[in-house]
Amino acid sequence: MGRMMASQYYIGLMSGTSMDGADAVLIRMQGMRWQGALAHAFVPFSDGLRQDLLALQDTGYNELHRSVMLSQTLSRLYADVVRQLLDASRLTPEDITAIGCHGQTVRHAPECGYSVQLADLPLLAELTGIFTVGDFRSRDLAAGGQGAPLVPAFHQALFRDEQAARVVLNIGGIANISVLPPQGDAFGFDTGPGNMLMDAWMQHIWQLPYDCNGEKAAQGTLLPDLLAALLDHPYFSQPYPKSTGRELFSLEWLRSRLQGGEKPEDVLQTLLHYTAQTVFDATMAAAPDVRDIYVCGGGIQNGALMQVLAHYFADRGVRLHSTAALDLDPQQVEAAAFGWLAACWVNRMPGNPHRATGAAKPCILGAGHYA
Repeated sequence: MGRMMASQYYIGLMSGTSMDGADAVLIRMQGMRWQGALAHAFVPFSDGLRQDLLALQDTGYNELHRSVMLSQTLSRLYADVVRQLLDASRLTPEDITAIGCHGQTVRHAPECGYSVQLADLPLLAELTGIFTVGDFRSRDLAAGGQGAPLVPAFHQALFRDEQAARVVLNIGGIANISVLPPQGDAFGFDTGPGNMLMDAWMQHIWQLPYDCNGEKAAQGTLLPDLLAALLDHPYFSQPYPKSTGRELFSLEWLRSRLQGGEKPEDVLQTLLHYTAQTVFDATMAAAPDVRDIYVCGGGIQNGALMQVLAHYFADRGVRLHSTAALDLDPQQVEAAAFGWLAACWVNRMPGNPHRATGAAKPCILGAGHYA
């Protein structure tokens, strides 16, 4: 008998559409065999960094210089969260096979063949002393894909049940689903806004980053006419594969749909139902036979949102669970996915779920930078 392959440690780094901070997750792999997530660290973005990143969503003065400088700032912050994770785990850079760094999305324009994630990957490799893989979306885009969502292949590797279809629902700034058939390739797409519009409204009206446990929304009443106006967005009638971002679902777009005079709490309650309704509609269209949905991402902490979602799905006999039921903390799933994608790169394994992204073929995703 041959000797069993040793385990490797990887670190996944993720900062998502919510732009609240950077998550780092330590995972252990044996080749491409998942052995678990071991530790998690988080560093919040300052208000200034967040505003600077949001400002890059639109064209503006000197944006090339600003984006490069922000890439360096982000990579220093990413290096800090990696150091925290290593210290907490009592590991050294030499113990880590690779970092998988998603970077911070500031423009997502698959219709033009590009998606921009800010990260200075050589600087991150230099600061951490760890081989760093990043720029995961470009190769998929080059093969005709959307460059998103990238997580369905990871969800399939970890969560697929060979007896019944499952759906994994990630509610970050944007919400997306992965449909995991018992056989065949996973697929998935962005369903529309997750927390993004609710967060933007909270910041606009109350100067608060988010609605803690949906308490503000609970004080409001659903506005059916506004909900209908929001649902009348062309994105929802597009066939998948498809992906979206702040470009389509911005605060300015929301304000253009308001009549004026609406109570802020009513708008927030309606936005909560908007997220729930679009997730429900997309899931039932893509996976009408599913009976179990596993939820991850920051939205799982919004008790009011989860209650409304559970009510929508209960009428169809569908149960909602946390991914914790499948042994992965819901706050760690997305960062862990980029650690897994780094393992794909190291092991020369295609990582793009091409059925989800629309790419012409499976591709090995990312570019590597030695420390």
